[in-house]
Amino acid sequence: MVTDVETRARIEDRVNQGLRGQWYPVAKSVQIKSTRPYGTTLLDERIVLWRDTDGQVKCIEDYCPHRGAPLSYGEIHEGNIGCRYHGVVVDGTGTVQRVPAMPDCAMEGRKALRDFPVIEHSDAVFVYVPSVERPEPPDLPLPDELKDPAWTGFLCSSVWDVNYRYALDNLADPMHGCYLHAESFTLAFGSKQDLLDLDRKEGGFRISRRGQSGENFDWSEFVVADSGMFCFLDIPYPPAAGPGGHMRILGYVSPMGPRRCKVFFWRMREVEGFQRESWRFLYRTLLEERHWNVLEQDRVMLEGMPDTARTREMLYQHDIGVAHLRRALNAAAKAQLAAEDAAQ
Repeated sequence: MVTDVETRARIEDRVNQGLRGQWYPVAKSVQIKSTRPYGTTLLDERIVLWRDTDGQVKCIEDYCPHRGAPLSYGEIHEGNIGCRYHGVVVDGTGTVQRVPAMPDCAMEGRKALRDFPVIEHSDAVFVYVPSVERPEPPDLPLPDELKDPAWTGFLCSSVWDVNYRYALDNLADPMHGCYLHAESFTLAFGSKQDLLDLDRKEGGFRISRRGQSGENFDWSEFVVADSGMFCFLDIPYPPAAGPGGHMRILGYVSPMGPRRCKVFFWRMREVEGFQRESWRFLYRTLLEERHWNVLEQDRVMLEGMPDTARTREMLYQHDIGVAHLRRALNAAAKAQLAAEDAAQ
């Protein structure tokens, strides 16, 4: 009989690794080429991506079925990927196409590797990791701003050496803005004392400061869909930052390994016409470096925390968003494990 302690440990392990049955961004579109493979990790599994002869992105396990060498070290041959170790060629479905060292080898024609569904959108490549209850990919959940031509912006991504849960907690914590980022161009304003409110919504929740709005990183909203999670928040912009009102941040966090994740942030503004081009020029020439400095402050702080920090926390009222987010992840992990147990 499985004990409650064992059940809680399994849930903790699944949340720590990352949920399955989800879409995750894994790379910028410009990083995936038809001339060389791109290797990365997702949910502690090595994957490799490349473009075929039609420019479509393919994704399979980063593992040669011959001896296990990384396919990401290999080359692209007519839209397929060839292992550098012995030349075995595999296509985008994970099927062995050729074994150059031994023609008519029994390996040829065998599907030896898992392949993963891929969608390219808004300069990013998203990969779907199947689960028992959702083996086929559902729709990719996207923020409205990425589908609305009135919005424009830039995608930035960075690898952080910390478990993805800490990056999500950071986004669910508006109060850190006026402390950690107190010397930044946009987040140096507002009160350092406040209370937070949690507003549960269909398909997500919003955390907001009670005493002020529009002064700092004063709120964040999470969209929690069955097939993925993202968040958004506004950064107040002074007139010196150009036209378009506040800057909206759209954020995804992809689990790579136990102590590594990749963050994706679209920095967006709703601005059109001449003002649109003016803001894009201003961003590239002046504002982008400042925004990277803010992001680096988050990375350095989170990477400095021990991986066991959540086991010794003393949470208080400001952490209502963090606690709610963790409950949502635990509930989803529990449901996934129950489905896997039932399938077995």
